[in-house]
Amino acid sequence: MTVSTIVFLVGRGLLAALFILAGITKLVGPKPVLAHMKEQHVPGFLLPVVALFEIAAGAALLIGWNAQIAAAALAAFCLATAVVFHRNFADRAERTQFVKDIALAGGLAVLATAVVA
Repeated sequence: MTVSTIVFLVGRGLLAALFILAGITKLVGPKPVLAHMKEQHVPGFLLPVVALFEIAAGAALLIGWNAQIAAAALAAFCLATAVVFHRNFADRAERTQFVKDIALAGGLAVLATAVVA
């Protein structure tokens, strides 16, 4: 296995871990997320759907099963999250979250076009 392949797999695993852990956190402690969803007029019934999506797409990315599709779906999810939840650019934390989500979307888009190792 080449160094490039190892770095690719580790990087993919780190990205996957972010989404898997975020999904689990949403299921274990949903109250803060539900409050944020309510503030943005997003129906709370979507929380388990979002959490399961993050876990499933993250797991697919982690094990390499349809990794390009999972990466593309997660990229779209990050763009939607940025636009729906982090539009308050007057708030530094929200601005940072917006940029982070856009950057993640970019990295995931690159991963979606990569050769699966």
